[in-house]
Amino acid sequence: MTDILFKDESFKIIGICMEIHSTLGLGLKEINYQDAMEIDFLENNIPFHREKRFKVSYKNKVLQHPYIADFIVYDSIVLEVKSVSAIIDSHIAQTINYLMVSDMKLRIIINFGEKSLKWQRVVL
Repeated sequence: MTDILFKDESFKIIGICMEIHSTLGLGLKEINYQDAMEIDFLENNIPFHREKRFKVSYKNKVLQHPYIADFIVYDSIVLEVKSVSAIIDSHIAQTINYLMVSDMKLRIIINFGEKSLKWQRVVL
């Protein structure tokens, strides 16, 4: 049996997001959900960095525009916040690239744009 990467931490993050979704509902902008997440992360003593920047390189040159992660949680998990009708393949592909840029192993996509909260773990 395979261990789930950052199982307890993921459970806490998703639980907070479920509470936010049940309180705010769907249809708000991503920034609104991010603001709520920041409040709950602080209240629950969950370590995080919001809008953390990562350099992106091409042919050994750093590109002008960095990748900006919505959240880095527990210094181990990249958290991407969406408010869209569904998580689609291009979100997953983007996630894999973000994991490579950040040099982290787990990214969770949280989607507040559906009737019930949806999330997907992407492990690299």
